[in-house]
Amino acid sequence: MLKHLSAGEQKVGDLAAPFDMSLAAASKHVKVLEAAGLLRREVRGRAHVCRLDVGPMHAGLEWMRYYEKFWNAQLDTLEEILNIEDSEKEKKS
Repeated sequence: MLKHLSAGEQKVGDLAAPFDMSLAAASKHVKVLEAAGLLRREVRGRAHVCRLDVGPMHAGLEWMRYYEKFWNAQLDTLEEILNIEDSEKEKKS
């Protein structure tokens, strides 16, 4: 659903159309995404129109970037240690 919303706002029924789900099931999905802050829903007459809210996704990406740097540094250190151990073993052989 988020991928479809990235193209622009859509009605809940339009979001449900590509999937094998009822309108009620789609509405439940929309409520979960709305509670997560990933979409905004606006009632226009009888139609519920949804649009993507990318703010929380940016925060998630920043979190992942931080930990990517952290784990890359840890793995680089591990690689150095293993290379040192390997070269010490070769010297002993």
